[in-house]
Amino acid sequence: MVKKIQKATSPEKKAGGAQLSGTVRESAQQIWLAGLGAFAKAQEEGGKVFDALVKEGTAIQRKTQAAAEEKISEATNRMATMATDISAKASGQWGKLEDIFEERVSKALNKLGVPSSKDIDVLVARIDELNRNVAKLSAKSAGAARAASNGAAKPAAKRASSRKSA
Repeated sequence: MVKKIQKATSPEKKAGGAQLSGTVRESAQQIWLAGLGAFAKAQEEGGKVFDALVKEGTAIQRKTQAAAEEKISEATNRMATMATDISAKASGQWGKLEDIFEERVSKALNKLGVPSSKDIDVLVARIDELNRNVAKLSAKSAGAARAASNGAAKPAAKRASSRKSA
């Protein structure tokens, strides 16, 4: 500890001045040494405190990370559910919009006289049926023509032979 300075009497001032400067020096030396000791203690204890703080920080980080992952998982599930709902609603609306669009285009094409695919399918079916009927009729007419040509050839041959004999 710092020593108290005693009051000097006037004849002893010179001796007291030397004693005072020695006391001040000694006090300054003690303060300096106390500062160095505090610094060394802080360095020594500082490493221990730093390690303790790192351990506490690691524990807190693990807790907060687990809580954050849980919250992220909840938010992800909510967003997935919302996305599914919105997608279902949107696809329903797109289906309705598509039906309305097809209906309006069909009406516009009918007004312009453009046949629909159903009309074309009906026409193709009629053409196929007509082709079958034409094939049947041409087969019958070819058979009748052969029969007629065979029957007409015999009387003509008889006439030709009877003319030769006459």
